Amino acid sequence: MKLRIIFLGTNGWFNTSAGNTTCIFIESKDCYIILDAGDGLYKIDRFIKTQKPIYLFLSHFHLDHITGLHSLNKFKFPQGLRIYGYKGIKEILNKIISFPYTVALDELPYPVKLFEVKEGRSIRLGENKEDSAFFVEGRALLHSVPCFGYRLEIDNKIIAYCLDTGICDNALRLAENADLLLCECSLKVGETKEDWPHLNPQTAAQIAQKASAKELALIHFNPHFYPTLADRKRAEREAKKIFPNTFSGQDDMEVRL
Repeated sequence: MKLRIIFLGTNGWFNTSAGNTTCIFIESKDCYIILDAGDGLYKIDRFIKTQKPIYLFLSHFHLDHITGLHSLNKFKFPQGLRIYGYKGIKEILNKIISFPYTVALDELPYPVKLFEVKEGRSIRLGENKEDSAFFVEGRALLHSVPCFGYRLEIDNKIIAYCLDTGICDNALRLAENADLLLCECSLKVGETKEDWPHLNPQTAAQIAQKASAKELALIHFNPHFYPTLADRKRAEREAKKIFPNTFSGQDDMEVRL
């Protein structure tokens, strides 16, 4: 089967009528992969219908990327859930996803395991079969707090995920020759902020162009600057001037690779 990619949340910062906060769902023939746990996470049980393993990769711990973890108690996953992030994930999540804020991870009705991703090291995941293996690499991005981007190599495709970052070498490394670059678009056209590193439509497109990616999806839209889907389309048009194979993501959109 082709990789199935569903945009469950495409906003940054907070939810609006245009979208939930960031969450990307990927289904391969052998597993389910989730990128970030914004409020869009509550939708995953619409798509997880088998007992294939479930992997969740967190970029960082700003609330708009983890608040969806509050909804984990609504699911029943007999295969369990594996959550990956950079060093400190166990201490941070066990502090936040716990009483009195929500149901603690060790009290959920299925097992949840937390794993640290070491920067720059490709890890092999899968069910101990060569044909079900996929590879993940995490690298630090340029943000106001520690933040990882990810590169997935799965089913002969490469998906790069770069959110909450300014332009940096690691974003280019992660996106190199990617079949799909999922990239943030938080700032207005032409805007930069050194004290709050993020990308605008043009700088996201520049990364895709320099990295020789095949396709660019703009996501993680700042809802203050992009309150409507029409505003996102304007960002898409600006990005296309630099990287023509660009589209703006929106909640519940589905693409296949």
